[in-house]
Amino acid sequence: MSPSHWAYPRPAAKYEGSLIVARDTTTVTSFLEDAAHYPNGHTAGVARPSSEAEVAAFVQAARRVLPVGAQSSLTGGATPMGELIVATDRLDRILRVNDSEITVEAGVPLVVLRDTLARRKACYPPVPTFDGAFAGGIAATNAAGAATFKYGTTRDWVRGIKVVLADGSVLELLRGQVRAHPDGFFEFHGPNGSKRVPVPTYRMPQVPKRSAGYFAQPEMDLVDLFIGSEGTLGIITEITYAIVSPCPATCAIWLPMSDETAALVLVETLRQEAKNTWRTNDPCGIDVTAIEYLDCHSLDLVRQDGIDRKHNVQIPHDSVVALLTQVELPSDTTLTAESAYEQIEASLLSTAPDTPLVRLCRILSRAGVLDRVELALPQNELRQQQLFAIREAVPEAVNRRVGLVKRNISAKVKKTAADMIVPVSRFAESINLFQKAFEQRELDYAIWGHVSDGNVHPNVIPKSNEDVKKGQEAILECGEEIIRMGGCPLAEHGVGRNPVKQTLLRRLYGKTGVEQMRRVKAALDPEGKLSPGVLFPENPVATE
Repeated sequence: MSPSHWAYPRPAAKYEGSLIVARDTTTVTSFLEDAAHYPNGHTAGVARPSSEAEVAAFVQAARRVLPVGAQSSLTGGATPMGELIVATDRLDRILRVNDSEITVEAGVPLVVLRDTLARRKACYPPVPTFDGAFAGGIAATNAAGAATFKYGTTRDWVRGIKVVLADGSVLELLRGQVRAHPDGFFEFHGPNGSKRVPVPTYRMPQVPKRSAGYFAQPEMDLVDLFIGSEGTLGIITEITYAIVSPCPATCAIWLPMSDETAALVLVETLRQEAKNTWRTNDPCGIDVTAIEYLDCHSLDLVRQDGIDRKHNVQIPHDSVVALLTQVELPSDTTLTAESAYEQIEASLLSTAPDTPLVRLCRILSRAGVLDRVELALPQNELRQQQLFAIREAVPEAVNRRVGLVKRNISAKVKKTAADMIVPVSRFAESINLFQKAFEQRELDYAIWGHVSDGNVHPNVIPKSNEDVKKGQEAILECGEEIIRMGGCPLAEHGVGRNPVKQTLLRRLYGKTGVEQMRRVKAALDPEGKLSPGVLFPENPVATE
């Protein structure tokens, strides 16, 4: 029997033909900028393979390659700096699906995955907020979203992957198949000889989300080395995700509040209620999957753009924060609007029958906010979509404003944002930290994110290049404090090419930790072919 730390890449299936590389201006231009508005993107061409064999043949022949999915990167990781682009949009097949797993190619958008599963009354819970993201991209960045509180991140749901390595060989892995040697390495034995890949020894922050370079743990699974590696160790072409079947029914609860301290107290109450429900399997318990947080500046953006009026969502003038909570009910729950309102009224009576909704309303009543709540029932999907549209309108509003300044003021202006997580007990402290850092520098900003797991996205809304510089200073200052709090300054968006995030990566793990990542990269990609400049600069002397 082979040692458990050995991996066996195989030669790719032979590809007969020549993959066309598009070099026309229209195609190339469409790939020069991702959602981060990272500047100066350039490439000589774009390949759009439709099979693993085409990906492998192209990688084997190319000198420098950047895999690109939905271009939804918020870090510049999908912006080319001279590499040829391998676009995965034609790797778009659903390959297999059953009651516990779904296997897809890397270019399948999450909305397609979701709709495919919905027809089977199943779901993939830990999706990031943007449902246009590609399945391969979320694995490559270990993307996470609102439901991490209950369901964890992408890593927790990947059961297997196929990866094209830098030499064009293909690695097929199932979780549990290959684990690191106790002495801290993997060994590869493939068509191009043997190689040893070290496992970094740094200690990762003990928080639910970490998208901060290469995963590292003693005797870790080889699958986890590629998840979150941002295309620098291999190009993921196929993923098997675990799924939930049947999918639970979900209520959405919109709650604008006039007191931020009271809002955070309510969040902790709901978190504890959910944990008690999971521990006891109480059928009447409150099963919270996610709580989203929008600060007063986020709400101002929604009002300015008229999104609240478009969707007829109430944001009272005294609102300083809004919470958008998702609560799951058993999949066989039947709840009409009339019966829901009856339960809400009954919740105020001590003799009311106990149900999840009754318990929830009692908590909201004790907090003095029941009259501000809007509840969207599981069957009212349109209303739930409208409530979630309010949340999604905030990053869209920020990105749009950044894009306008970039076009009208200076092409050097770029997205200036953080993606940080702290232990939930220090969430309020982290919010105060961001507010102070931005306000001391007289910057416009908005803060939103996933309060249920302690992760928020503080964003600067720059009006000039000077604002970008001041925003970067603020983010670096906050990042150091977040690390001291036991948090991670790189929670769910990854590192990419963003120089501030690359600096935060060095501050998180130190120069030694980044050098250990470089050794992993050198072992699997000795020529630096895949996603050069992503995660860390190509030239370490210049910046480290």
